[in-house]
Amino acid sequence: MSQDNSNEIRKVAVIGAGVMGAGIAAHVANAGVEVLLLDIVPEGAENRNIIAQTAVEKLLKADPAPFMSKAAAKLVRPGNIEDNLSDLASCDWIVEAVIERLDIKQALYAKIEAARRPGSAVSSNTSTIPLADLTAGLPESFRRDFLITHFFNPPRYMRLLEIVSGPETNPQTVAAVARFADVRLGKTVVTCKDTPGFIANRLGTYWLQLAVGEAFAQGLRIEDADAVMGRPFGFPKTGVFGLIDLVGLDLMPHVQGSLKRALPLSDPFHATLRETPLIEKMIATGYTGRKGKGGFYRLNREGGQKLKEAIDLATGDYRPQGKASVAELEDGGGRDLFAFLSAPGAGGRYARAVMARTLAYAARLVPEAADDIVAIDDAMRLGYNWKFGPFELIDKIGAARLIDLLKADGEEIPPLLALAADKPFYRVEDGKRQFLALDGTYGDVVRPEGVLLLADIKLKSQPVMKNGSASLWDIGDGVLCLEFTSKGNSLDEGIITLLGKALKLTKDKYKALVIYNEGSNFSVGANLGLALFACNIGAFGEVEKLVAAGQKTYQDMKYAPFPVVAAPSGMALGGGCEILLHASAVQAHAESYVGLVECGVGVLPAWGGCTAMLERWASDPKFPKGPMPAPSKVFETVSTATVAKSAAEAKELKFLREGDGITMNRDRLLADAKAKALALVEGYAPPKPVEFFLPGPSGKAAMDMAVEGFAKRGMATRHDRTVSGVLAEVLTGGDADHIAPVPAARVLELERDGFMKLIRTEATLDRIEHILETGRPLRN
Repeated sequence: MSQDNSNEIRKVAVIGAGVMGAGIAAHVANAGVEVLLLDIVPEGAENRNIIAQTAVEKLLKADPAPFMSKAAAKLVRPGNIEDNLSDLASCDWIVEAVIERLDIKQALYAKIEAARRPGSAVSSNTSTIPLADLTAGLPESFRRDFLITHFFNPPRYMRLLEIVSGPETNPQTVAAVARFADVRLGKTVVTCKDTPGFIANRLGTYWLQLAVGEAFAQGLRIEDADAVMGRPFGFPKTGVFGLIDLVGLDLMPHVQGSLKRALPLSDPFHATLRETPLIEKMIATGYTGRKGKGGFYRLNREGGQKLKEAIDLATGDYRPQGKASVAELEDGGGRDLFAFLSAPGAGGRYARAVMARTLAYAARLVPEAADDIVAIDDAMRLGYNWKFGPFELIDKIGAARLIDLLKADGEEIPPLLALAADKPFYRVEDGKRQFLALDGTYGDVVRPEGVLLLADIKLKSQPVMKNGSASLWDIGDGVLCLEFTSKGNSLDEGIITLLGKALKLTKDKYKALVIYNEGSNFSVGANLGLALFACNIGAFGEVEKLVAAGQKTYQDMKYAPFPVVAAPSGMALGGGCEILLHASAVQAHAESYVGLVECGVGVLPAWGGCTAMLERWASDPKFPKGPMPAPSKVFETVSTATVAKSAAEAKELKFLREGDGITMNRDRLLADAKAKALALVEGYAPPKPVEFFLPGPSGKAAMDMAVEGFAKRGMATRHDRTVSGVLAEVLTGGDADHIAPVPAARVLELERDGFMKLIRTEATLDRIEHILETGRPLRN
């Protein structure tokens, strides 16, 4: 970044190699950007970079992984603040992530100011110290380039970035950092005001504190409290006590203390503060949550057992964890939020005591902490993984009805909530989503430049065609978008049918097809429930028809005379992975989890996955040639149901090609996929069918021997050996002679036959049933 802040951020420095600082550095490296990670030099240390260097080593071992690939770690250069401060002159953005002490931060800022290049951005990751305090007494040149960039932990996975700027901060500096954070780091940037806790932690801490206090006061079991503060409101299933265990009980007093000191006594936050001797004792004795000996929940391993336990809030003793028992949530209850909050039982009373006040507190934060309700909703959805923001929840309840509940409880009504008494906070007008502003008018929800969402397209158009499992949308410029709408976006006959129709329609009237959806997962694979049902009634012919139809449709997609671009995010497993393997190109969200997992279910890929992976490894000019290397590599990947845990890893495993694109920001995925499709249109030619030289029976024998070795060590079950044997036969070409070429069509036949052979076995059906019941593979 030059002095006018107009250039791209090419190099970043992070000072402070603790959990957050190291995590931020790792994620900058995930974006393909060089990052300097600095910390102090410990007294007497021979290796002066030991703290930063050790932090990187820990990151490489951590789970979930902070790095999207091990290659990204090479972009992090460890250093220290005594020897490497002069290197800050080459950095465009300097992030401070040191201990939350104002004196330490300001002393560091003086050193940064002396070393940095004028015009480079400097930011703090603080969540507790106001910007005005951080910059007090520092020169105007520093204040002009300074802002707060509050990342959420872990930085790779949490999409929220809260940005706070001061009255003297150069708007160009803010814009450059925000743009980099959005496009390169994949963050949703929420602009906050310089108020205590900003948005997410201010409201989130209020909610958690209130929920914990009310559970103590009302004598609830923590399992029941978490059930109420979970799915009914679209909150993560951890609820509140599970969430606190996850982030750490010892963190809560620090956040509470900073807000207690910073907020005026008139703020409702103070009314939620309660003495909790039990929690103080838990922290003192090391029961700080999952990172400690346990928390509100723990896994008791005494005597070799693994007993899940929950704490009794009244006695402080652990007891076996029970199943939640909330009468209001039985038989589908809790769907009508107003009825839930009005219910007279224990669950309803708890929900009302916590959520009515939490939603009212959210309304108080506009305009104090944010300019509009959109910022509040974005912060809570992305910072706390709420499915709905607080104002979206109020719309589900009804503002007028929420006001009535609050009045009945003697609560004060915030002006913004009173304003919405007879109107919604959000509405759709002329195909645009609008929000209620402070003056009572509505403004359009504006997307950042370059963002295209299917949700917005749906507001102003109808699908070109649809069925119960998928829809087809015109997204402009001659491009169609196929969206899966089945449960979990699992693949079934409806999706295969509509994909076939979409291919025909695109050929006749459009330029290109994009396969994309805005669900949690691109696709979890084939609908196992339907397969199990068909097999249980002996309808194997119907299963075979679906396998054949899927193979044909995927081949039609691969050899279509126009580009088909798949745009996955979340899980793309089994048949979902096979869509990527047959698309002309892929534009993947960085957080895509891709793999052919069929062997874990007791079958094998049957829609061309084995054939496509053979083609990719055999055609790699850097990979060894001959009949055995490619089948061996695919066997290793597929038999172990290997899943790439990022788009970067998917490239390493060849689930994605080297030229496939990766989008960091989920909201930009559709626009990027559409652009890729249009870029391929001119001069597009489909690939030509391939032939393989495969090792045949001798190659299968070698693979069988390898599996026998795993079985003798207890690492493969009897059915694993059966599945691996069938997979080996497919990948080695059956009775192929390694001298004669094997057409891809023959390998497809072997895939289909092998799948049908395995789906007829009792062991496979047992595995499918177990996965459907428990969500976990059966390993025996």
